This record gives sequence, structure tokens and C-alpha cells, in this order.
Amino acid sequence: MTTTNRYSEYDLFAPMYNDNWGNLFKDGIPLPIKTLMLQHLPPQAHILDLCCGTGQLVEKLLIEGYQVTGIDGSESMLKYAKENAPQANFILEDARYFNLLPTFNAAISIGSSLNHILTLDELKLVFANVYNSLQPGGLFGFTIDVEGIYQSKWDGSSKGVIKDEYVWVWQRKYLPDANLGQVKIAILQLVNGQWERSDITWLLKSYKISHIESALQEVGFKNIEIYDLKQDLKLLNNPQESCFVAHKLS
Repeated sequence: MTTTNRYSEYDLFAPMYNDNWGNLFKDGIPLPIKTLMLQHLPPQAHILDLCCGTGQLVEKLLIEGYQVTGIDGSESMLKYAKENAPQANFILEDARYFNLLPTFNAAISIGSSLNHILTLDELKLVFANVYNSLQPGGLFGFTIDVEGIYQSKWDGSSKGVIKDEYVWVWQRKYLPDANLGQVKIAILQLVNGQWERSDITWLLKSYKISHIESALQEVGFKNIEIYDLKQDLKLLNNPQESCFVAHKLS
């Protein structure tokens, strides 16, 4: 495990993610994965959930009879994942550096996880790691924010959540000079009867669709399918613009 390089920026946010964003999977497996991937997999297929977070999607896949291994760079997120899906296997590792044998029928990554990879070269490392972990005939499906979404939607507005044990507020804005999206989160947590504040800043990179496709091809993927989540799957409220499904043929 490459602990010195491990992506740990979600550690402080893990309790809030588990309580709030994990609920995105309360209704089951997201439509892009269910429609575009699962119907092509054999029963009890072994699936790699890359950047699995607090494990709610892993839990849903287990219920459907799949074998699941989750990878995440946040030790705190995996603590919740092991509680939510105790029958799964979890690995603490950075998506850029993991090295697994080719035992998986499919790999998935849902949300904006891959947008935390800030250079195209590092994104290729992730794609190569996934490719090497797949069996011949394996599928890699992921959603990702594509170029233009931060400029058009991240306007500096803020949202927040108030609970008895914590309060958190987040702000999303586009940084034109760096061509990056920025998320700032302020957290107040009740610790031993006292409120303590923590601040987190995440940077996210959106990529051109053509660059993502080329990166997949360069590491060996073939028959790459690209879907617009709004136009093709009618997911009008989904913040991710595109879903990719790539094939490892041999």
C-alpha cells in the first residue's frame, strides 16, 4: 500500500458522506451501472468498485449476488464501508497506484471520484491499473464530469446540512485561471461537549470527452461506449454529464 501517496482528502468528511451522500444508493444500483453493465455480466461476477466510499453501492451489489471488492484511499471512509458491507473485501489504496491480479469481470466508479485526478497522465495510470485488474472480456464503467460543467454550474453558491452532532456547509465554484473546480467545506463537530471546526478544500478536473477516450485506448481498452446521462439515460438531476463503458477484449 502506498500510504505516503494515498488520497486521504475524504477522511474528515467520512461521517457526513456516510450519512448524506451514501443515501444516493438507498433506492438501489444507479441506472448507468444497472442498464449499461450488469446485464452483460455473468451471475456472481466479481466486481471492483473503485473509489467505493462508504460502501453503500457495494452493499447493493452484494444483495444482487455479485462478489465485490472495494478500493478507496480514505481509511475513514473504509471504516464505514466495512460496517455497511461486511461481506465484501476492501483495500486501502490510491486509485493511481493499486496493482491487482486480473481476476475481475468488471470495474466501476460512480460519481465524480475520477475528477479528483488532476492530470491526464495520472488518469491514464488509473485506467491502466483497472485494465490490468480485469479478466479478458471485462468491462470498465464509470461516470465523470466532462469539460464545461464547472464553468456552467459551479457558481459559488453554498449548501449545508445541520444535525445534532455536526453542521457542514459546502461551496462549489469554478477557478478559471487553473481551469479547475473547487469545493470548500466547513465542518463543525461536537467533540466532548465542545464544537470543533475543520476545513477541507478539494480540487477537481473536468476532461474533454476525446481526451478520456484516447486515454482509455492508450492503455488497451476497446469498443468504448460514451453516454450523455441527460440525453441518453434521461437522468435530468444527475450532476455527471457522461458515462463511459470500455471493454478489455484480451
